Amino acid sequence: MDIHWISMLLYNTFLIPVTFFSFLYYIVTLRHIFSKEERENSTIEDMDWPSVTVQIPTFNEPVAVRCAESCLNFDYPGDKFEIIIGDDSTEPGVSEIIDDFAKNSGGRVVVTRRAEKKGFKAGNLNNMLKFSRGEIIVIFDSDFVAQRDFLKRIVVPIVKDKKVGCVQAEWEFLNERRNYVSKLSSTLLMFYYSLIVPINKRLGIPFLFGSGEAIKKDLILELGGWQESSLTEDTEFSIRIFKRGYKIVYLEDVKVWGEVPYTLKGLMSQQRRWAYGNTMVFLRHVNSIFFGNFSFLQKIMISYTTSIGYLSNFLLLLFLISGIIFFLSQPPAPIDMGKFLNQT
Repeated sequence: MDIHWISMLLYNTFLIPVTFFSFLYYIVTLRHIFSKEERENSTIEDMDWPSVTVQIPTFNEPVAVRCAESCLNFDYPGDKFEIIIGDDSTEPGVSEIIDDFAKNSGGRVVVTRRAEKKGFKAGNLNNMLKFSRGEIIVIFDSDFVAQRDFLKRIVVPIVKDKKVGCVQAEWEFLNERRNYVSKLSSTLLMFYYSLIVPINKRLGIPFLFGSGEAIKKDLILELGGWQESSLTEDTEFSIRIFKRGYKIVYLEDVKVWGEVPYTLKGLMSQQRRWAYGNTMVFLRHVNSIFFGNFSFLQKIMISYTTSIGYLSNFLLLLFLISGIIFFLSQPPAPIDMGKFLNQT
């Protein structure tokens, strides 16, 4: 059997799952387009503002200072929020920059460190939780910044509805036009936010993104803290929230701005970490996802978001490669327009 027939066999084999995933996309997208969606009300009101702890976990990233500066500018009552930088840095110069900034903040920024740095970002978050006095925990990755009224708007859904355990803001990007890699990185994320997130929101299962999120402190403690063995602790925590019957609210009118990878190595590392971490979340909770109290569409989208979506990308890549080989290895022959249109 020559390479042409092998590639044809593979091409037609991969055509089946690619067609399935394409059909799935069309169904959920059309359902989203033609269904009416109520926007969450995140307007600012006069209220008794809850106390908030802003947590900024960081690892060898002096840009955490920029994030903390952004948070110091919040128009939230000054006596109702605190800022903690969880510094896991191994570079003394970075830690010195963070310490100098905290000393000049007038006591508004506290720095925590761990003697034993285990458990990835989740371990850092769990350590910061010990020093957090706020009723609500707000988390920012160190390369993020937020609008001035962010805190007032992000806490409103939690105050209004006791069943709301978390609120997630929408991501936008600071450096998407830096180079071709940053454009690719932002495009991949924009695809997720433009298609998957609205569908998940409509189905009542929006996920946390790991930055720009507000969570009840009591809920974190109730669920036993962050899963330190997970590379995507935000996704894993989201599943546990859904299982407990709490709601996550996604606010597309509340923005946070972060940086995307701008080197190929950074992009590959990010995507590999997310793919591995989310797949492990799926395997950890697979019984609850398939046999828990979720609707059929919720099960599909939870599975897709955590694992199957990465499989579809892999199958699409194999489909494209085998199709190109099949096309290029075609023996010379007169053009058969019927066959050409059929195969196309």
